[in-house]
Amino acid sequence: MTDFALDDVPFLRQQARTQRFTLGAPKQFRVAPDGSRVLFLRSATGTDPRHSLWSFDLATGEETKLIDAAELVSGDEDLPPEERARRERARETGGGVVAFGVDDAFTVVTFTLSGKLYTLDLATGETRILVDGSVIDPRPNPTGTHVAYVRERRLHVIELSTGEDRVLVGEEDEDVTWGLAEFIAGEEMDRTRGYWWAPDGRSVIVERADRGPVPRWTIGDPANPQQPANVVAYPSAGSPNAEVSLAVLSLDGSRVDVAPGDWEYLVTVHWSAGGQPLLAVQPRDQKRLTVLALDPSDGSVAEVHTETDEHWVEIFQGVPAWTADGKLMVESAADGDHRLVVDGEPVTPPGMQLRMVLHVGDEILFTASDDDPTQIHLYRTEGGTVRRLSTTDGVHVGSGSAALTVLSSWSLDHSGPRVVVLRDGVEAGLIESSTVDPEIVPNLTWLTLGERRLRAALVLPRGYEPGEGKLPVLLDPYGGPHAQRVLQSRNAFLTPQWLADQGFAVLVADGRGSPGRGPAWEKEIAGKLADVTLADQVDALHAAAAAYPELDLERVAIRGWSYGGYLSALAVLRRPDVFHAAVAGAPVTDWSLYDTHYTERYLGKPDDEPESYEHNSLIASAGSLERALLIVHGLADDNVFPAHALRLSSALLAKGRAHGFLPLAGATHMTPQAEEVAENLMRTQVEWIHRELAALGKER
Repeated sequence: MTDFALDDVPFLRQQARTQRFTLGAPKQFRVAPDGSRVLFLRSATGTDPRHSLWSFDLATGEETKLIDAAELVSGDEDLPPEERARRERARETGGGVVAFGVDDAFTVVTFTLSGKLYTLDLATGETRILVDGSVIDPRPNPTGTHVAYVRERRLHVIELSTGEDRVLVGEEDEDVTWGLAEFIAGEEMDRTRGYWWAPDGRSVIVERADRGPVPRWTIGDPANPQQPANVVAYPSAGSPNAEVSLAVLSLDGSRVDVAPGDWEYLVTVHWSAGGQPLLAVQPRDQKRLTVLALDPSDGSVAEVHTETDEHWVEIFQGVPAWTADGKLMVESAADGDHRLVVDGEPVTPPGMQLRMVLHVGDEILFTASDDDPTQIHLYRTEGGTVRRLSTTDGVHVGSGSAALTVLSSWSLDHSGPRVVVLRDGVEAGLIESSTVDPEIVPNLTWLTLGERRLRAALVLPRGYEPGEGKLPVLLDPYGGPHAQRVLQSRNAFLTPQWLADQGFAVLVADGRGSPGRGPAWEKEIAGKLADVTLADQVDALHAAAAAYPELDLERVAIRGWSYGGYLSALAVLRRPDVFHAAVAGAPVTDWSLYDTHYTERYLGKPDDEPESYEHNSLIASAGSLERALLIVHGLADDNVFPAHALRLSSALLAKGRAHGFLPLAGATHMTPQAEEVAENLMRTQVEWIHRELAALGKER
């Protein structure tokens, strides 16, 4: 849709106001067991950050707003600190109803607003407040008789018929939480849950996390010195993690502790009617992922599957799990692809790379990439075969089941998603998307570059003709593991197009370590983050310039955030012959300062691999800077701490190397959301890059 209120608003402010043109997109779908309707979240417009709960009726095609967040809470929400932290880990920038739970029979919905626990009776439409504040992650049990939630580090349970609210488990120790995912799980393992209901709703597996051994790091607010500093437990590489254990708690008050094992990380828990609860765990070095079957009666566990790798075993969402007929489903990379395996037999064909398992029932719903890693498609099993449900090019995600599927499709043909409901793969309904259409068609060319066939996209100014002269080049990568920038979605290239329209040829390239191209491709970065990821950006640049002579290799800049910030600073420090200016946003500068699970996966422990940490450090290379470097960092960042940027700046100063440093007061790792700050931050970067590249011409 087009929001005419944005007609005179500059693109960068539009982008900030619409949260990168994602507001108004329906999300978090839950399909009723009888196939009658779909529950989902959506904000009212493409500029409203408050999400409400909606229902889509399959019989009539009508949408009904069940919960209007604006009616229940006026103004800004008052969120508990734990909820703010959870949203930071999940990169959740929206407001209103950002998550909800529902029982199996679709009788009761739970959600929070301003920390208050609400329930919605789906039969009568009655909304009630059960708990008036500080509630985290409320979810009903599958049978709809009780609701569990976390408050003040304790797991509570409310019996809906009586309203009885009691603490199921908790401790006085402020370092101990029950029912919450610890930092590493939320930040690095995509696990946001800390408790899991039994299928019969009579007991629950609960995580106990003790952050007592974890080092304490302090984040002050220099812009507001009267405010107390924020002290956080942060497990940096080589330091202790939170101690995580599990217990099975019954509603009758009984407790069974799960037998401790030789694992460091709890990856996930799966509990379905298909069999015993499954635990996926990893040791500290992540070279093994073990699936354990848990006996809830005595807490004993038995190993049922193990994956090993000389470097690390990747984590995939949705596995392990039991199928409806009690067969074990896992991911396996034993044959060179990330394959879905059931009962020891591969489900996905050779050459297909599993992305995520979405639902397991009589059939399996999952996403994967085939021979084109720039696309992600939705698939289902049909007996012994695999059927693709997404029929157009693009990036497709799914929800529901194989029988009744919600398919959200992002493509180059349109801005925002097209959301359809499929019944046995046939379109049965269309759910409205209210995202703002920026009315920008990126001027991009898809490229496959060099001997490694790097996937890349070249974005040129709209209306540009090669005869108009050469263009300075701006690389705009993430460039690190576990993320892709080169995906066939228009929204992925709106910012690169704006940058190109400022007078650049913008090159976006995914190198080794990025997903979608198999285990061997991902593991080439082991111990060599700096060497491999930088080499791929250089190779992509040179191959693109060989094919497109309008790219001026005498004026090359690079910008990025997080790993992209690390890569940008690395580029000017180690390849000044190629890169002439860099903007490094929230860069990891010393890997010993980053967290355990991510860093040790690629580099090992600092005490065991000191040379690797030294070689991959930006600080160690500070004395070699001879090009222009601008460092940008949020001073409230609790993921890549401000210490990274400050230490690099200090090392550069000690070596007499001129550089710029732009601190962002109050900003976390997520980029600033205030419209004026978002716009001016981007314009400041572009103006700085133009100025530094122009200075090169004067020098020559």
